[in-house]
Amino acid sequence: MADGDPQNDSQNDLDTDDGIDQDAMMAEWEAMAEGDDEDGDSSTRVLDQDEIDSLLGLDDDGDGDGQQSGIQAIVNSALVSYERLPMLEVVFDRLVRMMSTSLRNFTSDNVEVSLDNITSIRFGDYLNSIPLPAMLTVFKAEEWDNYGLMTVDSTLIYSIVDVLLGGRRGTAAMRIEGRPYTTIERNLIERMVHVVMGDLSAAFDPLSPVTFRFERLETNPRFATIARHANAAIVVRLRIDMEDRGGRMELLLPYATLEPVREMLLQMFMGEKFGRDSIWESHLSAELWQTDVGLSAVLDEFELPLGDVMKWKVGDFLPLQVTPESKVRLRCGDVPMFAGPMGRKNGHIAVRIENKAAREGDV
Repeated sequence: MADGDPQNDSQNDLDTDDGIDQDAMMAEWEAMAEGDDEDGDSSTRVLDQDEIDSLLGLDDDGDGDGQQSGIQAIVNSALVSYERLPMLEVVFDRLVRMMSTSLRNFTSDNVEVSLDNITSIRFGDYLNSIPLPAMLTVFKAEEWDNYGLMTVDSTLIYSIVDVLLGGRRGTAAMRIEGRPYTTIERNLIERMVHVVMGDLSAAFDPLSPVTFRFERLETNPRFATIARHANAAIVVRLRIDMEDRGGRMELLLPYATLEPVREMLLQMFMGEKFGRDSIWESHLSAELWQTDVGLSAVLDEFELPLGDVMKWKVGDFLPLQVTPESKVRLRCGDVPMFAGPMGRKNGHIAVRIENKAAREGDV
């Protein structure tokens, strides 16, 4: 063929296009390989402080909505929040008011009790967080058949001892570290614990009567174990101030202890009735007593085949198996009500009620 043949020209164009496509494809593969190398390098880079804070759930941006993120959210996901038991706040607010009065009488001093917070925590984490030295009181809820824990910190111990033994006002309580608590100190704190136990029982009384009984006083957290370390518990932190003296007290109640009254603690307010209204019940019962009810007096009844009924003609008789002494049954619908003999009263046919026919066999 001649050089100017159109067939040769088209073949050359195809070869040229294939070469260009192959070159472009090779360049693309090379770029992808370089990108993989760069990604491999980036995977070994060190995280900056903001990324670490976000991973651990310590990012300040998440504090505004009150939600946790990262590892902190994963760790705390198994805990049950105390907000699911709203009646606990009512109970402990009542406890604070009662303790303020009872501790004033106990110490003959001006005592102010305040509620710091109510939180949920694992029992093992709480034991590890107790600042020592401290006194730990184990008490039992008699009706709930379970235990609770009360922790009195060292500052409050020395303040109570100082007040009860006549320490001068305006001076801080003396603290002597590195020695065990004396018998006098333990006895004085035990007396205060009994006062608080009485107030705690009275605080729960409107919700459910319960008696909290003092069991023992410990100074080593290991001997105050009342639940498994992984169990969730409610911790109530109280602040007790006596002018320039005071300290902290903490109450721990495992969720297992509160389980018998869980339904009551789920109420949003005291005396809440789920689906019940006493006013409506009283109104309904009063109206029912004034309702008109229709009664039917049944002399006798029997069963016949439908074919016999269809053969009835005008003038046929139905023999009733009753006598003048037979009792008439009074029914309300299909429900038997009363039974008695039939007679006359003031020119009217009447039935004298002799007994209640609760069942058909009674008559």
